Amino acid sequence: MSENASLLQRARHSYTATIRQLEPKTILQTRKLSVLFDNGLYGCRDISISFFTNAITSIIGPSGCGKSTFLKALNRLHDDHAQTKVSGQVMLDGVDIYSKAIDPIVLRRRIGMIFQRPYPIPHLSIFDNVAVGLTLVGIKKKRMVHEQVEQSLRRAAVWNEVKDRLREPALSLSGGQQQRLCIARALAIEPEVLLLDEPTSALDPIATKIVEELLTELKKTIGIVMVTHSMNQAARVSDRTALFFAGEVMEYGPTDIMFTRPEKQITLDYINGRIE
Repeated sequence: MSENASLLQRARHSYTATIRQLEPKTILQTRKLSVLFDNGLYGCRDISISFFTNAITSIIGPSGCGKSTFLKALNRLHDDHAQTKVSGQVMLDGVDIYSKAIDPIVLRRRIGMIFQRPYPIPHLSIFDNVAVGLTLVGIKKKRMVHEQVEQSLRRAAVWNEVKDRLREPALSLSGGQQQRLCIARALAIEPEVLLLDEPTSALDPIATKIVEELLTELKKTIGIVMVTHSMNQAARVSDRTALFFAGEVMEYGPTDIMFTRPEKQITLDYINGRIE
């Protein structure tokens, strides 16, 4: 092989390796996922979609279109309702989370969930709200607990506001601080994916901005899937967006393309406010 050919071959290998490094890693994937309620109606139906680590994916769509139902299926929150039937697959790192071998409690350590309204544990202090999850996973040494609580509060961008108040009741915090406290509690057990169901809908614009900046920082280390009622929020923070309608995915792709050059008329109609 000539020297030039050898150089060309090495360049091709290097280019291929670089492209592979840039490709997003699928962390969570659904295959024909459906949720059927006891009234015979589907909350969502035959949804196949991939979510990526180091990315924020927003799920948008009209009220009642199945967004929250779908999100809850991603960490088996429907298990508590025996009459609700979930079919299809949810693959976390290639393993179906609905397999009988998977313990839902262990699973929820890997896939954290943040709800619309903040739910700090009311009778616990700020510190203990974060530490409670660590105890449940077997971390009991005081030094390790203190280090992990501080690290989690720092990651949730609330440490500087609470570091001198750690023994105060969690309910003494503002709404925005409580939501970040709940995020810190989820982060303490180091999930791989964070699910958020309209996490800023109960917050004022300043608190919303802080949470959005927090999510942008967090995506550097985990995958984030967020249901949002705000298309402006999806446009601001998400890398990819999925439009749900009547329990199905109408369109899914990079957010900038979805909002500027959507493929389907229904997406254009929703973005322009012709569908509510």
